Amino acid sequence: MSDLENNFTPQLTADGSLTFFSQEFGEAFHSNFGAKQESFRKFASATQLSKIAQKPVLRLLDICYGLGYNTAAALQTIWAVNPNCYVELIGLELNPSVPQAAIAHHLLDNWNYEYTTILTKLAFEQQVQTNRLQATLLIGDARESIRKVNQLGFLADAIFLDPFSPPQCPQLWTVEFMQQIALCLHGAGILATYSCAACVRKALLLAGLQIGSTEPVGRRSPGTVAAHPQSVESESNSALPPLSPAEKEHLLTRAAIPYRDPQLNDPASVILQRRQQEQQTSLLEPTSRWRKRRLLSDHS
Repeated sequence: MSDLENNFTPQLTADGSLTFFSQEFGEAFHSNFGAKQESFRKFASATQLSKIAQKPVLRLLDICYGLGYNTAAALQTIWAVNPNCYVELIGLELNPSVPQAAIAHHLLDNWNYEYTTILTKLAFEQQVQTNRLQATLLIGDARESIRKVNQLGFLADAIFLDPFSPPQCPQLWTVEFMQQIALCLHGAGILATYSCAACVRKALLLAGLQIGSTEPVGRRSPGTVAAHPQSVESESNSALPPLSPAEKEHLLTRAAIPYRDPQLNDPASVILQRRQQEQQTSLLEPTSRWRKRRLLSDHS
C-alpha cells in the first residue's frame, strides 16, 4: 500500500472532503469548493437519481470513475430512496491505482460512508456482486471500454461524464466519443457532466442528444445535462433545464467547434491540433469578439 500512498497526495476541499492532484493532467480531480458536494450535486442530483431509484433495476455508467466519489454519491442516493433497488454499475477508469489510492488514504472515512467495503472490492478486484449490486470496473482507455459497454447492450439510466478538462483530455470530449456514449444511454436516461464548454455541448448535440444547463456548483459556470430528444418531449421525463440566451449564442461561435477523433484512437496532441486548424479557417464569429459584443450590450 505504501506506493499507493506515496504517489497520491490528498488535498482538502472546502466541504471537508479530500481529493487528489493529477501530475499527468496538471489538474485536481475535483474543484476546491468540495469534492463530495460536487459528486452529489453535479452528478447524482443532476441525473435525477432519487426519482429513477423508484425502478426495481437501475443501470449506471460512471465514465472516469477516479476516486469513486460519483459512484459513492449515486449508491447513497439510490438506496436512501429505495433500499431494494438493484443497481447494475459499469465504471470506466484509465488508472486502477487512483481508486486504490483513495481507499489506501481512507478518503471516504470522513463521509461516514457505509458502502466503503463495496468500493474497496471494486477498486482492487474490479468486480462486486451482492444481493442488490452488480458492479464492474473496466480498466483502460475509455474509448475502447465504451465500445465494450455497447457490445454488452448496456443501456444506462444515468451516465456520469467526468474526465479531466477538454484542453487536458480532449480525447474524451470528441463527437465520436459522445456518439458512443449516446448509444449507451437508455431512451429515458440522463447524462450529466460538470463541463459547460461550448465544444462539449456541441459534441453532445452532434451525437443526437438534447442538452440543458445545471446550476453552478462551486464556480460561476453551470454544468450540462443531456438526454435523447424523445425522452425530453415525453410527459414522463421532466424537461431539461433550458440554456440561457447567452449560452445558446455561445454555441454559434468558434468556441463551439468540437473535438474530433474519427477512429477513436488519436493522441491528445493530434485532436487539439485538428480543432485548432478548424477554428482558424472557420467563418463563425470569434468567441472573443462575441464576448466583447455581449459585454457592450449588457452595459448599454
